[in-house]
Amino acid sequence: MKILYLTTVLPSKRKSGGEIASQCFINAIKQGGHEVFVLGYQRKNDAFEKKHHEISAGERYIETGKAGFYAFFWMLLSLTKKLPYSSAKYFSGNYVIQTKKLLYSNSFDVVIIDHAQLSWLRSLIGNRAKTILIQHNIEHQVYLMLYNSVRNYILKLMYKREASLIKEMENKLTDNVEEVWTLTSNDYKYVSSVKERGKVRIFAVPSSLTTSSERLPNFKTCDIGIIGTWTWRPNQEGLKWFFQAVYPHLLADLSIQVAGKGAEWLHEMYPNVNYCGFVPSAQAFMEQAKVIAIPSISGGGVQIKTLDAIASGSPVVATPVALRGIPEYPCSVILAEAPEDFAKSLTHLLTLLTTQSFYQVGISWSQSRREKFFADVAEAINNFQTQKVLSVAAK
Repeated sequence: MKILYLTTVLPSKRKSGGEIASQCFINAIKQGGHEVFVLGYQRKNDAFEKKHHEISAGERYIETGKAGFYAFFWMLLSLTKKLPYSSAKYFSGNYVIQTKKLLYSNSFDVVIIDHAQLSWLRSLIGNRAKTILIQHNIEHQVYLMLYNSVRNYILKLMYKREASLIKEMENKLTDNVEEVWTLTSNDYKYVSSVKERGKVRIFAVPSSLTTSSERLPNFKTCDIGIIGTWTWRPNQEGLKWFFQAVYPHLLADLSIQVAGKGAEWLHEMYPNVNYCGFVPSAQAFMEQAKVIAIPSISGGGVQIKTLDAIASGSPVVATPVALRGIPEYPCSVILAEAPEDFAKSLTHLLTLLTTQSFYQVGISWSQSRREKFFADVAEAINNFQTQKVLSVAAK
């Protein structure tokens, strides 16, 4: 089958959790022997070598914090077109032109809209192909959480507007596609409650890491490792919660390393904390930590960094939010919600010896999850292929 995958940012560099999840779907579809064309933006000023069948809709700032004047332009566009800001930032004439060009020059069997923010593309597709929406999370719920977490009046108004507009957009698009693919049970239940026609599926997205049960890191560089993209507000909140609420309950001589962009405020703030910034290999960073802490307290969708932490083989302490979309996890993971319990769990794991068998628990769990994901995607796409064959036969 020939499939068009419409997304926000070309995901092959896998710089964020959303991009990792998108690339997982693309890889699974390709493994099934299908031809996939991927259309999305390139990050502004980012050295990028497009992969086969990737089409650029142009360069664009993806993170608002780096966008400068463009952020004001997107807000103006949002107001004039009555679009959510998170949708307006991806709207462009070039994206529309590229989409039309692909649709008119190819006969696609399926078009996948990756993220509800691209709902304005639905009208361009019309009845040319079966359409799937991949709902990475229920966006309006994320913005409602942000609305409830801030005190600034202007921010509250912005988040309330965003939540209202994107809820309307999500619900409308959900009922105007053949299938909606979700990543968590919460999202699956919500979409099922509002979708009047078509099918809703849930997929257990795997880790982005390449794992091997035969490899065991033979050295550790720190006691506790924390990694994330701290430019995203929900991630910032989790990191600040860790240092404000959990850190005081930890022994002062424990070594803590924090990796990822956007937490420069940590520089020299705590004597036993080393802020590494961006690291070239998230996998190597996590493998070299005795314990991984994932202190998420807000956000939506499945948390890719939790999956990666499990796949690294290092033991993990995670909050309930960090384990959303992962109802069953291996014994190498401890769930802790209260700050004191989180600190106690970290301390407990640090007293255990890391053995080959303990390492293999996370690896085996991750490999099983990957196999199930690929099988589920294959079944979903093959179902469309069967429908096509039956439709042709009926004619």
